[in-house]
Amino acid sequence: MKRIVCRLSVSLLLVVGFTFSAIAAEDLAGVKERGVLRHLGIPYANFVTGSGDGLSVDLMRLFAQDIGVRYEYVESDFATIIPDLTGRKSVKNMDGKTGFEKAPIKGDVIASGLTVLPWREELVAFSSATFPTQIWLMTTPESKLAPITPSGSIDTDIRNVRALLKGRNILVKSGTCLEPSLYRLADTGAKMKDFPGSLNELFPAVMQGEAEATILDVPDALVAMSKWAGKIKVIGPISEEQTMAEAFRKEDQQLRAAYEAFLAKAKGDGTYLALIQKYYPDAAYYYAGFFEGCAEPKAKSARLK
Repeated sequence: MKRIVCRLSVSLLLVVGFTFSAIAAEDLAGVKERGVLRHLGIPYANFVTGSGDGLSVDLMRLFAQDIGVRYEYVESDFATIIPDLTGRKSVKNMDGKTGFEKAPIKGDVIASGLTVLPWREELVAFSSATFPTQIWLMTTPESKLAPITPSGSIDTDIRNVRALLKGRNILVKSGTCLEPSLYRLADTGAKMKDFPGSLNELFPAVMQGEAEATILDVPDALVAMSKWAGKIKVIGPISEEQTMAEAFRKEDQQLRAAYEAFLAKAKGDGTYLALIQKYYPDAAYYYAGFFEGCAEPKAKSARLK
């Protein structure tokens, strides 16, 4: 009986060892062997436009080219995008505690304007920052809410904006970077309404009268200000400055390192800033410090053709 147990144990170790080897192979070597980089994205702002382009789409196409594989876009949503990458989704056990169960892995990298947040850092490995962001309170010109006067202190500005929220109807989006608990909006006395639609539809919903105001992150706000010029009023910041980045599985260290090398090269040869100017022409004006050190784009970049 002991011999049988021993043989079974050895067999299990071989199976487990093979499984871990297979997981490790899904790193850079696995992507190259498969011959395709699967880009997980969500149609949002100008990161993924939904028309086959966008800042994230263009960067991922160039990255796939850089490592010598084909590019493939895989659409996801904010509720499932991290499980789609990691193969693990959180579930509530019968005792009320949170556990994890397996989920199908659908992609190799998330690139979609994903804000770096502490709870996400526990689940994925972020790249270097690829875009600056912040949460702003925004409304229409008809609203009685008035923009604050910048004080020179971000903490003071945030307090002044929060002081305006009591009793106001505000659209929010749970489970995203606009999750109200991240900014303690309940403490302001605001009447929050969780929006069921996509992030791209938040401000149009305010224009249609579903709420007096909403909170948007910088990239979405910049797109909205360009698209609906004269129909938007920025009240002020709700958060300190944040960053966005691409997300990788924690075990895929070589794939992440390859992207870091690619991103450094893109920032050094003008490719990155050319894409920023294409999709977010006002970003460098609002956050000049973030883009400091990036090479100016060449007149005709062969990499962007």
